Amino acid sequence: MTARIIDGKALSKRLREGFKQRVGKLVEQGLQPGLAVILVGDNPASRVYVGNKVKACEECGVRSFHIALPDDAAEAEVLATIARLNADPAVHGILIQLPLPPHIDNRNVLEAISVHKDVDGFHLYNVGGLVVGNTIFPPCTPYGVQLLLDTTGTDVAGKNVVVVGASNIVGKPMALMLLQREATVTICHAKTRDLAQHTILADILIVAAGKPGLIVSQMVKQGAIVIDVGINRLPDGKIVGDVDFEGVKEKASWITPVPGGVGPMTVTMLIENTLRSAERALRLRQADDYQDWEAPVVHPAPH
Repeated sequence: MTARIIDGKALSKRLREGFKQRVGKLVEQGLQPGLAVILVGDNPASRVYVGNKVKACEECGVRSFHIALPDDAAEAEVLATIARLNADPAVHGILIQLPLPPHIDNRNVLEAISVHKDVDGFHLYNVGGLVVGNTIFPPCTPYGVQLLLDTTGTDVAGKNVVVVGASNIVGKPMALMLLQREATVTICHAKTRDLAQHTILADILIVAAGKPGLIVSQMVKQGAIVIDVGINRLPDGKIVGDVDFEGVKEKASWITPVPGGVGPMTVTMLIENTLRSAERALRLRQADDYQDWEAPVVHPAPH
């Protein structure tokens, strides 16, 4: 058996076509969605990621604000920049490109972003929302993974799901989102003993560990769905995931490639969250007494 490919690039393209229509409707009513991206320092990888986000904004008709601060920028300067963007009605989403320089406290910066504009989903309000099941802005990568799973037609309720990696950005929120769908979730991390003992039981295996080739075919259940979130650059410049794609694809039923799987969806869901914020801003503008802050996330159909 050879796994079917879960094509994140194709799904992302379809979703972005829908985004253009949503942006058009907003513009007709006098509101252009805006996303501000703050980059502190000159990390080459971060510059590439920011460039991809700005390009995605342009593609969908979202106005982008790119704020570049020097590597030695004081934390107070970053916080002041965020405060200015919080108050700017033209900005509907604010993104801080991580990692930040070591002299800046990540938590202080992320918590300074208004919960109304936290389109990355990293504010404690949104993280807490995941626990109770009604977060406003789901973290972009887990959100994208969820939609990729939907394209397989799989009902995750009751399935054994193993998440390898326990980061605040992917692993933990991914587990919470799957629990909301009544999956049985196991989280593995750096201290997990005998990783294969857990992964071999997974109906759905999601890997976000940042270690190339961590998962090989012997660790995967026959017919499992495998989602590879890892993006690793080898010494020869090749980009690979955390999963041995060539070996595992002969055992899995579905698998994401790297690149072309989860990566495109992360940026796409950032745009989705920004549009959601802009649409909410328009509703509030049209009706002063309108309140929807407790409304659950409505996921776009993957088609």
